[in-house]
Amino acid sequence: MTLTGKNFIAGETSAAGSRTFRGVNPATGEKLPTDFHAATEAEVNRAARAAAEAFSSYRDITPQERAAFLRTVADEIMALGDTLVERCSAESGLPAGRIQGERGRTVGQLRLFADLVEEGSWVDARIDRAQPDREPLPKPDVRSMLRPLGPVGVFGASNFPLAFSVAGGDTASALAAGCPVVAKGHPSHPGTCELIATAIGRAVEKCGLPAGTFSLVQGDSHDSGTWLVEHPAIQAIGFTGSYGGGTALFRAANQREQPIPVYAEMGSTNPVFILPNALRERRDEIAKGLTQSVTLGVGQFCTNPGLVFLPPSGDTDAFTEAVASEFKGVDAAVMLNERIRDAYETGVSRLRGAERVELVGEGAEGNVGYTGRARLFTTSIERYLANTDLEEEVFGPSSVLIGGASREQLLESARRLGGHLTVTLFGTPEDLEAHSDLVSILESKAGRLIVNNFPTGVEVCHAMVHGGPYPATTDSRTTSVGTRAILRFARPVCYQGFPESLLPPALRDDNPLSILRMVDGEYLR
Repeated sequence: MTLTGKNFIAGETSAAGSRTFRGVNPATGEKLPTDFHAATEAEVNRAARAAAEAFSSYRDITPQERAAFLRTVADEIMALGDTLVERCSAESGLPAGRIQGERGRTVGQLRLFADLVEEGSWVDARIDRAQPDREPLPKPDVRSMLRPLGPVGVFGASNFPLAFSVAGGDTASALAAGCPVVAKGHPSHPGTCELIATAIGRAVEKCGLPAGTFSLVQGDSHDSGTWLVEHPAIQAIGFTGSYGGGTALFRAANQREQPIPVYAEMGSTNPVFILPNALRERRDEIAKGLTQSVTLGVGQFCTNPGLVFLPPSGDTDAFTEAVASEFKGVDAAVMLNERIRDAYETGVSRLRGAERVELVGEGAEGNVGYTGRARLFTTSIERYLANTDLEEEVFGPSSVLIGGASREQLLESARRLGGHLTVTLFGTPEDLEAHSDLVSILESKAGRLIVNNFPTGVEVCHAMVHGGPYPATTDSRTTSVGTRAILRFARPVCYQGFPESLLPPALRDDNPLSILRMVDGEYLR
């Protein structure tokens, strides 16, 4: 299909503004064909108003209709075929195989939410039946369930142009909850965003849904995103990106006349703790795995392990040498865009200039496009505890080994950690038993704790938690991956003394949806 370069607003294309921009191929630095029109404030407002109008009916379609819509979106994305893969690869620098895998994840999570919605029990229906003869006061009939929050603004991410973008997890979970979506496309891959928006638009039309159920606004400045967050029709924000971007949106949302929640996933350094027996028994295996995890996708994963704590043993120096040797064999590779490459180099320069921090391993240097070079640093546990500035994320293929941490120093390091998406421990059963207090501390520091595996790679499933305490996210009670993500875009509503005819189907006595409900304190289907 031919790209138009226009915004997609409630089923129609729109190019009211004169400002345009282009996607750039990060492998060559060359601009790609098609001028994309940055959305004007009027266009953003139109998209938000259309979403508000659609909400009144979209929220009340049946679970089966909503599930059919999500599956149709998945089918339409697959129908884009190689056109999507080729454009996405050109805009992101990611190989076709990676894009194909990410496309599979994207449609897979849409279908997973479809299954969840169709089954229906996620609404957490609760019924406390009336007791008119109770003394000293009668008990009223009280029922509650989760209901959609309202139109949601979704911001696409740079590092996952499909799975965390226009039809990614935030959009899938919001649509599943019954909330229309206005997506803000990422300026690094505007063509990809338009293709996906077209697929969602076709699904909206095929399923006979209101046109405002989905819109896409484009832009290479902060303006369109700011207008979206500030519009009174928008009731929540989903964001994946940098700490600076996430906190700016959070502040803007809380300065509105009606503040709204911002679910921002902002990355972390994902600390790894390697315990003594594991280091002695699996030194080379862990060194190789660590290198692969740090440099996977040129280090452009929000679960990239950026801090590694090592015990005081004779194996620590040998482990450092083994990792440094592995790093020297890593080729430079294309990063997502020029801004991310430059930010990575700035972060590496900061580490190089830090007191008592040493560069011990460096991969091959690249000379084509926006390439990133792997770097490995070391420092002492005393240096880290004196100044925990090394906890600041460097988004790219680098990591810092922190050597010589005694048991008490490991505990103190854990206590000082900020919020992270993941924390990993490598240990034998004896190690883990001896460090159970370390595990207890780390539980309050991350959304996902991992034993004897690396954090890169997030399984999309019902139990997954991809979130964590601030500054990893703006709300540690939520996740952006897995079906629990739907809870971000719903709120509990209570119905007291309602006649049966006015109750939502999920709360009616005969349970027409056959969902699991709590009835007078007991879970029943």
